[in-house]
Amino acid sequence: MITDPRTDPPRSGDELTLLRGFLTFHRETLRWKTADLDATQLDQKHGPSTMTLGGMLKHLAFVESYWFTEIFQDGPALPPFDTVDWDADADWDWHSAAGETATELWGLLDRAIDASDAVVAQTLADPEGAGLDTRSVRAARDGDRWNLRWILIHMIEEYSRHNGHADLIREAIDGSAGE
Repeated sequence: MITDPRTDPPRSGDELTLLRGFLTFHRETLRWKTADLDATQLDQKHGPSTMTLGGMLKHLAFVESYWFTEIFQDGPALPPFDTVDWDADADWDWHSAAGETATELWGLLDRAIDASDAVVAQTLADPEGAGLDTRSVRAARDGDRWNLRWILIHMIEEYSRHNGHADLIREAIDGSAGE
């Protein structure tokens, strides 16, 4: 595995600086855990789970699009997620990655991250806005809406959870282990 390329999150700072720092750190952790793998390795499973690193990359691209674009802004999902029949295949993001290269999968995730970061920047640049307290356009089933702070924290949690999975899968592929 390549040398750890991550930038440690700041040890102090305002709330936004820390949230962005930790989200970036966990995004970079996933990049590190999937570095230098080919399409076959990205599709390798670590039983009994059916998860793959490639599926994880595509899933996290979907999650980025879902929370920032679809829920927060009430916009359309990013391609290719905008044409998926999720009712027919709720796990499409996980298994449709089979055979895709790291370049393809990271290109998709990078586009989703760029779109997410643009949503955050746009929201925080609004001088009339509520900053991290800005509520999502879409509401939950109970009618309540998420604020941007909650979404950022959730994304940190989502990456953290899957980075733990990525540790196990990567070690099973080639023995690479790291924090």
